[in-house]
Amino acid sequence: MKAKDGDKFDLQKVNLSELVRRTGISRKKLRRLKENNFVFKPHGNTGRKAEVTVMSGYTGVVDDLLRNRVTNSEVIYDRIKELGYKGSVPTIRRYVEAHRDLVPAERQAVSPQGNRGRRYETGPGESYQMDWGFVNVINTSGTGTYRVACFAMICHHCGERYIEFFPAAKLEHLLIGMIHAFIYMGIPESVLTDNMKSVVIGRDPDNQPIWQKDYEEFMNVLGFKTKLCKVAHPFTKGKVERLVRFVKENFLAGRVFANITDLNCEALKWCNAQNGKYHRAVDCVPHDKHLAECQKSAGILTMNKDVMKYLCPLRKISFDGFVNFEGRRFGVPYSYTKKLCRVRRDTFTLYIYDDELTKVLVQHNVTWSRKDSFCKDQYAVNQPEEYPSVPVKTTVKQLEEPEPASAFEKFNFAKAVSWDD
Repeated sequence: MKAKDGDKFDLQKVNLSELVRRTGISRKKLRRLKENNFVFKPHGNTGRKAEVTVMSGYTGVVDDLLRNRVTNSEVIYDRIKELGYKGSVPTIRRYVEAHRDLVPAERQAVSPQGNRGRRYETGPGESYQMDWGFVNVINTSGTGTYRVACFAMICHHCGERYIEFFPAAKLEHLLIGMIHAFIYMGIPESVLTDNMKSVVIGRDPDNQPIWQKDYEEFMNVLGFKTKLCKVAHPFTKGKVERLVRFVKENFLAGRVFANITDLNCEALKWCNAQNGKYHRAVDCVPHDKHLAECQKSAGILTMNKDVMKYLCPLRKISFDGFVNFEGRRFGVPYSYTKKLCRVRRDTFTLYIYDDELTKVLVQHNVTWSRKDSFCKDQYAVNQPEEYPSVPVKTTVKQLEEPEPASAFEKFNFAKAVSWDD
């Protein structure tokens, strides 16, 4: 700031809001420093601190989280508690305040949010909100990134939440995520979402939504309605928008995972933990209130054949006996002669069914390796021999092959030269 203003720079007229944005130090502390002409005076207890504290051995992990903009004390506490931390959250909070200089400055000031909106409420089991969130993942080698989609759904009445991660935000992934969320929370009367292409493809002359064909069939099978938000107006479904932000700032902050299956297992544990905590925004424990009120009004999902076909999307079998699912190839037995089959992944196991969902053809262990996963009897070993269908009348003659000359034939001088000559 001094380099920018030059001679006009004055410590007594410095903009505290801009200084808060750049340094991350609280306004209260900056105001006290301004009174002292920004001279850092030693604390009264300087020199009395013990050499070994409850934070000893964990400061390196906390510093790395601060460098990655993770300043939430609850998140840091959950991370280092797994490493054996025995202290409290206020101790971490004091450490974060004392090391705010490690947090990178924001690139730009936050823009104003605009005019106010009016909040509304819904009854128990009346409405859920759903949305997609996206995060970039650094691969194991650290040389590249790929994108992962997070499906989020929340009960508008009590705040019960559910999240699940997928390799992409496709229609089949959306339907699988909704089924899993309905198993977890029950089926509501309606689902509030934005105008995503996997839900609505346009509007008719009366401005009524034209549903995507498969999604409309899905609504009729499960028996719920869908309400759409105003285009480019995310405030209507603010609860799920805030949930996506909370997932990024709390669950994903500084997290390292092996694969998407492992990430979903941790996400389910996180949902159970958050639903079991008191939340001031809804003034209740979401899980308790959902069981007492919303679960009684919500429908129960019955796993019949019509629902299973959405959990098991169709796949075409390639000429070499593989099906492609989530970017990996899995083998299908040679005895299955049809061209289509259905595939379902349940945690670390992948099931391949016939196209009518009558039997399981084969199971695969999901390793998330790029190598093809073969199965037993994927290729026939004893292939049948083809015989002529009509009598054979064509005849050909084969000459006898001459015996090959011996390697020592060139040393037979008696045969090569005659002494009578």
